[in-house]
Amino acid sequence: MTSVVFVHGTGVRAKSYEKSLARVVSGLGRVRADIRVVRCFWGEEHGASLGLDGASIPARSKNRGAGGDEVLDEDDPLAVWALLEVDPLAELREFAEAAKARRGGGGRAGFAPGRQDPWQAVADTARGLSLEAVTDGGGSLDELVADLAPHLGPAGGRVAREISRALGGTPPADGIEAIAARAVYALAVQRAEGPHGDEEPLAVDGADRDTVVGALTDQLGGAGRGGFMAGAAKGVAVRALNSYLSPLSSLAHTFRGGITEGAVPASGDILRYQVRGAGVRAAIRAAVSDAVASGDGPVVLLAHSLGGIACVDLLAEPDPPAGVELLVTVGSQAPFLYELDALTALRRGEPLPGAFPRWINVHDEQDLLGFVGEKVFPGRITDLRVNTRQPFPRAHTSYFAHRRLYELLAPELPA
Repeated sequence: MTSVVFVHGTGVRAKSYEKSLARVVSGLGRVRADIRVVRCFWGEEHGASLGLDGASIPARSKNRGAGGDEVLDEDDPLAVWALLEVDPLAELREFAEAAKARRGGGGRAGFAPGRQDPWQAVADTARGLSLEAVTDGGGSLDELVADLAPHLGPAGGRVAREISRALGGTPPADGIEAIAARAVYALAVQRAEGPHGDEEPLAVDGADRDTVVGALTDQLGGAGRGGFMAGAAKGVAVRALNSYLSPLSSLAHTFRGGITEGAVPASGDILRYQVRGAGVRAAIRAAVSDAVASGDGPVVLLAHSLGGIACVDLLAEPDPPAGVELLVTVGSQAPFLYELDALTALRRGEPLPGAFPRWINVHDEQDLLGFVGEKVFPGRITDLRVNTRQPFPRAHTSYFAHRRLYELLAPELPA
């Protein structure tokens, strides 16, 4: 039986690793029943932490920083989702302002007594949204639905209140269905990840996200689905995101302490590895040794992000662990670090050792932390591109929720 040793990347701790491991076990199990997944969790012992309780973080001064002036291209879905990650209701608020402006002001329409406000019907539907019929038979979509289900009611209620507040009494306008659906989805994701983003970030495939949003849009009436945005919604996210760019800079400074502490596991692990990486490589070596000792088949290293760097360093050492037939790096920076001459065991210009195993490198073009290697190590590495349809940084954390990844890997794994 083939053993796949799963090596996590930067910023991962126990709870996060268990969730990712479960996704890998489920994903590989669907395409290759003969695969045994082996743990390699190094984050707790060899990961970074603020040993002095953040004493190095400067206090926030009263001087506010200046924001940027970038302009968003119209109808960019990734940019819209990037906006909704920051503020799930921003697009809905901008829609309301645009609807009021078209009628020549922000006043109410003065509907006759007894006539039902059309926005109230939308709000009522938002409160009753459900994902009970959304399924893919036990795959990543079902996992996403299970994560969101407890939060869908509160998210729908919040959107309903915003619709009633901002649009109640104004004339009908096209395009609200998809915008409201995206807002409900984004709020549910935000709630699932904790009030301060302190829970494990959801690994979400873009296709699964679109399926969920499509189901919510259908329940809201299904209008405006010919493109990503239609009718009154055209350009709404453009204006909303551009209005947010400036405040975000000062907000980042205001909450610098919390942001820095939250970023320590991700960024700190990288820095710590550069000078204390031997412990991580020793953990991987031990996991490979255990896999070889307990199995009677080939060993594959499946490594994400920083884990891929550590695996390349380990396999390039003079005494690499025996038994590894395939290395799969996912969203990894190893080729980039080689080009920078920043790998531990391999200097720029040196070829991969002759005993280095077959290497497959998986990347998503939206993942700014994923790199390609075919031109860096010609003839020694195969690049495979996937498209999780997620904006960065979620593109970096969603590989193992993307079913296409496992379909691509299935024929490549040794028997």
